[in-house]
Amino acid sequence: MSTVIYPSPIFGPIHSRRLGISLGINLLPADGKFCTFDCIYCECGYNKDHRPKMKLPTREEVSEALEHRLASMKAEGVAPDVLTFAGNGEPTAHPHFPEIIDDTLALRDKYFPNAKVSVLSNSTFIHKPAVFDALNKIDNNILKLDTVDIDYIRKVDRPTGGYDVSSIIEGMKAFKGNLIIQTMFLKGTTDEGEDVDNTSDKYVLPWLEAVKEIAPRQVMIYTIDRETPDLSLKKASHEELDRIVGLLKEAGINAGASY
Repeated sequence: MSTVIYPSPIFGPIHSRRLGISLGINLLPADGKFCTFDCIYCECGYNKDHRPKMKLPTREEVSEALEHRLASMKAEGVAPDVLTFAGNGEPTAHPHFPEIIDDTLALRDKYFPNAKVSVLSNSTFIHKPAVFDALNKIDNNILKLDTVDIDYIRKVDRPTGGYDVSSIIEGMKAFKGNLIIQTMFLKGTTDEGEDVDNTSDKYVLPWLEAVKEIAPRQVMIYTIDRETPDLSLKKASHEELDRIVGLLKEAGINAGASY
């Protein structure tokens, strides 16, 4: 199975389906994966298969590496559209995530003030005040909500600790619209043969009601694009994603799909 383990702390730039030319920032170790989810569709593979031996990059290492890369991109005349916190797991798990956000915003303003700062998060640390405040400072606070069905979450997202979807929704509502919801739609089965199709109304309509309550400024829906740990997963079709986007737009919610 092919998996992607990102170098740390800076990688790219890469072309993102959703964000454009993206310079990646990985706050997790460069030799493995650390995440509070263990998604069966994660391009980085399963947590158990990529236990890191290296330490987390320090705040200073992230800042120095980012400034070096931004300075070289400036000299090359290559401008990023976005600086994206992603990589080998959950970025908000880093103990100095809030301070690193402050450093990144300052460096962005120094080198590429038109670039956006984005964080891709599974939402499991938004209850922490310092993380919440840091996410409120950035341009694109992109939070995962694949479904509101807890059985599906346990089967597909597979939280590694306690996870209360109602609390996650309340935490998202606290951003008062300053967030983007990101949702994965897929089909097929797990390797054990369990159905994982969340494109039907059984899953979409309750999720849509939660999205209405949260009232994000945007919803990004997408489907699998790379090889996944569970090999029986399949992409949702263009038509299925377009139908869901249509439902969101009918509800007055800005939405788009990545195929």
